Amino acid sequence: MADRTLPRLLQTPAVIMLLIWMIVPLSMTLYFSFIRYVLNSTVRPEWTTPALSNWRGLGNYNYVLNAKDFWFAIQNSVLIVGSILVLTVVLGLALAVLINRTFPGRGIVRVLLISPFFVMPAVNGVLWINMILDPVLGLQGLAVGGINNLVDGLRDFPVLGHFFSLWPELTPISFRATQTSAYAVIMMVTWQWTPFALLIFMTSLQSEDESQKEAATLDGASNWSKFINLTVPHLARPIAIVIMIQSIFHLSLYAEIEIVSRGNGNKNLPYLIGEFANNNIGAASATGIFAVILANIIAIFLLRFVGKSLMD
Repeated sequence: MADRTLPRLLQTPAVIMLLIWMIVPLSMTLYFSFIRYVLNSTVRPEWTTPALSNWRGLGNYNYVLNAKDFWFAIQNSVLIVGSILVLTVVLGLALAVLINRTFPGRGIVRVLLISPFFVMPAVNGVLWINMILDPVLGLQGLAVGGINNLVDGLRDFPVLGHFFSLWPELTPISFRATQTSAYAVIMMVTWQWTPFALLIFMTSLQSEDESQKEAATLDGASNWSKFINLTVPHLARPIAIVIMIQSIFHLSLYAEIEIVSRGNGNKNLPYLIGEFANNNIGAASATGIFAVILANIIAIFLLRFVGKSLMD
């Protein structure tokens, strides 16, 4: 008992600070979600101060549930997070397998592949939406214009001209539009977070048992069979870790959505909380509680289904 007492006493301050760090903000959010707390209420000035006399019960939750963008924000949150997870895991796994071999310049290639992870989210958003995805001045607009000019030139050929005359003129996509802005966010965040998955998978591949792969090769197994039956099970825990960590971060995306569309038809729960927080703190707090519930549902799903299936 004496050996256990000292470590517990040394851990106590850190544990208490961690509990305060988590419980106090959550308790304040829960309290605000049950009261009327409106910052700029000129009709009812008493609502501008958080007090029990402004108790509203479940009124804020009912207001949020009936808000026009609430269910869209949940749907968009799941779409963005799910798409990013699938793309980063697949691309990170593919790149990790490709560079897990000796070739000239491997060190430089690894550094270049990992470098996007160190770009700030706001810089990442500005870079993609202005320099890459812009339909006029971005690489997308230049590429589409170049293809259209090439097709116009090929239409003058005697034999192939008829074929290219049927070719439709391509139009650049405006990724600031309502329906496509979410795809822009998915692309830019995938580009930034694939290096994170690559780094985890690349490190884990260093400990893979090569003797098993050699034995499988002698038995006539193909490269695909060795990848599915040996490499993927070996990376089961790293894949689960990548999914869990990225889920936590991607559920709180804000900067990319603000830069791409300013919430015009592309909102997630954190962005909706930011809109409510400009004035209605009670509604923003209720939305925050819904966000916590959604995060826990996703975490339970990933732990019980994704993580368990991989580790088995």
